[in-house]
Amino acid sequence: MALNPPLNPVVAAVTARIIERSKTTRADYIRRMDAARDNGTGRAKLSCANWAHAFAGQTIADKLTAMDGSKPNIGVVTAYNDMLSAHQPFERFPEVIRKAVREVGATAQVAGGTPAMCDGVTQGRPGMELSLFSRDVIAMSTGVALTHDAFDAAMMLGVCDKIVPGLFMGALAFGHLPVVFAPAGPMPSGIPNAEKARIRAEFAQGLVDRTTLLASEIGSYHSPGTCTFYGTANSNQMMMELGGLHLPSTAFVHPETGLRDALTAAAAKRTVELARSGEGRMADVISEKSIVNMIVALLATGGSTNHAIHLVAMARAAGVLIDWTDMDQLSSVTPLLARVYPNGSADVNAFQAAGGVAFVARELALAGHIHSDVTTVMGQGIQAYFQEPSLVDGELVWRDGVSESLDRDILRPASDPFDKEGGLRLVQGDLGRAVIKVSAVKPENRIVEAPAAVFETQEDALQAFKDGKLFRDVVVVLRFQGPKANGMPELHSLSPALSVIQDKGFKVAFVTDGRMSGASGKTPAAIHVSPEALAGGPLAHVKDGDIIRLDAEAGVLTTVGVADLTARPLAVRSTANAEGSSWGYGRELFGAFRHVVTTAEQGATVCFAVPAGVGGHTDTPPNPNVVDRTVDA
Repeated sequence: MALNPPLNPVVAAVTARIIERSKTTRADYIRRMDAARDNGTGRAKLSCANWAHAFAGQTIADKLTAMDGSKPNIGVVTAYNDMLSAHQPFERFPEVIRKAVREVGATAQVAGGTPAMCDGVTQGRPGMELSLFSRDVIAMSTGVALTHDAFDAAMMLGVCDKIVPGLFMGALAFGHLPVVFAPAGPMPSGIPNAEKARIRAEFAQGLVDRTTLLASEIGSYHSPGTCTFYGTANSNQMMMELGGLHLPSTAFVHPETGLRDALTAAAAKRTVELARSGEGRMADVISEKSIVNMIVALLATGGSTNHAIHLVAMARAAGVLIDWTDMDQLSSVTPLLARVYPNGSADVNAFQAAGGVAFVARELALAGHIHSDVTTVMGQGIQAYFQEPSLVDGELVWRDGVSESLDRDILRPASDPFDKEGGLRLVQGDLGRAVIKVSAVKPENRIVEAPAAVFETQEDALQAFKDGKLFRDVVVVLRFQGPKANGMPELHSLSPALSVIQDKGFKVAFVTDGRMSGASGKTPAAIHVSPEALAGGPLAHVKDGDIIRLDAEAGVLTTVGVADLTARPLAVRSTANAEGSSWGYGRELFGAFRHVVTTAEQGATVCFAVPAGVGGHTDTPPNPNVVDRTVDA
């Protein structure tokens, strides 16, 4: 299919700015990847003893194939564990992959495993303070797995929140190789999302008991596969598709199906094809244009706010430098095509049934919102991602996806979107820079001006709610939650309480230097405030009762009536809170991470040195209290 629509001028301008900003770092990255490629395949470089060690534990048949010296060897990096429902299916994937590549005269080995923690288990618990840092550990683990240098291509097995970004970052260190991501898919639908939200709110008010809450949660999270709301895990899958690292429309196929296994086998055989042809190396697939495509896909579907952090670090791994201004300006021209919980009542299974990723890819491409001239693991151009797979008489068959949405309450065309812009905005002012997800926030709730109630811990904020102290117009400020303070945990445990306050008719907003979950919803929340309080950021100067204005429409996050916020002394985190964030539940092992981690807008990472002058304020408008969303196009 010929595909050359005119590109949206703002998308073109933002892409050009990213290319110019990244000129030095991208050139250095490509130079290193070219050098690694020119150094030859792994099997050609390893000595006989090295090679013997690499295959000592393999079958006789695989050893004979490996001894040939010309057959590709695929390295598999897996995030398998059977505690995470999304990753439990990966237990069987390595054998599916081995069998598939043997059929085409190649070998495959599990090169290594990565940790994969579940935010759903650690939410509101001390372990959540390791969640964001686990992404960089996963990146490092991927590097360790592939550093054996015995592979001609690689497959990444991962789905959830920090796992895919970490695999992505680690694999890019070996971007001279082709890399294919193979997901596991979502679990079947459980109880309706609106019912789940209702019971959570009732429990927060003490109207139902814990047994009722547990029954509801088990009804939601009930089988192998990803959680079915559109949080960070499923946002990952959308981005991997539009980034060209999946086989088309593989994101939302259920794990316990013949189609899923057929797709995994097809992904393995495609990886072998790429290894033989020398095409589709990850360094070429992931470029400035594909990063922009990933951002736009996230925005067009109301995806997770966590990716305002992850995408910066992921792009940096490829030498591409992006910031929140880029995301905000792209959001200003990206149509919102999907309503999936928490931005609607439907789950990802209903989204897929309505048209899914293939429909989104086609609409964005034909309307000129994404770059069509990109390299993917399927070849040149984005059009392969307009297709969907099915099994016909046991054979995998690809067909064009639907050209019209099958449910316009869930999925709409670019010509008639739910909103003319995407789900993410930048807000800034004398309190710093932050992001807000507006796709789930009703327009009447997007502007809040109210007194601040300042807390240092989720527990203190929740106790104030239980004591009835927050049932008023209020801006809840939770500080000392940034990456340097305690690893930047998600604060989703506050969502039901904030929702209850809003439902009582009060104006309520949330401001924090921590994170909210990809499940953050209807209450306006300015999150990832940067610089963070522990680093001397403005939140450390805020006092109870200060009037704070959060205006998501104008892009404002500021105090009202405070002449010079920074003239006040900095608040000092209490000793108990500081000590509690540095030991127990493994936190003492990450002291060095907290010391050297970059800011949220720089990706909150320990993996990369940040170039001078990059990250945070590369395009700050002249007036720091108003976000300028216009672009010289």
